[in-house]
Amino acid sequence: MDWGKGILLTIIAFVGFIMTLVVISVRQDDIHLVTENYYEKEIKYQDQIEREKSAAGLDREVLAYDALTKTMVLDLPVGVKGNLQLFRPSDARLDQQLVIDILEEGKTSVPLEKLKSGYWRVQLTWTENGVDFYQEKKISI
Repeated sequence: MDWGKGILLTIIAFVGFIMTLVVISVRQDDIHLVTENYYEKEIKYQDQIEREKSAAGLDREVLAYDALTKTMVLDLPVGVKGNLQLFRPSDARLDQQLVIDILEEGKTSVPLEKLKSGYWRVQLTWTENGVDFYQEKKISI
């Protein structure tokens, strides 16, 4: 075999490899954006920073994970309403959103045993005494 045929076969193999990668990437359908309305969230990000600062100023841990019982423990006062988002970065189809309404004194437990095992981000947004708060916890089930 001479140099010309070797170079030609190398170019054909390279083009075939690139075409294979293109076909694989086009057929991949499980790619999800982190959030559907990311542009609107980016505009409102300063509000998010203020909520995080408010939560950091609290003297208690509002959001805690108990790995033994696979529950999230919320330390919120009676009458607080909020939103608990269970966010799975690797698969948006598993995301869940729960409305929180504290009716009883003491800590509230939210069971998570039905969630698929793996990495989760738990995001809690609530309003207490007219002030908005946000806290996030990264857990592994």
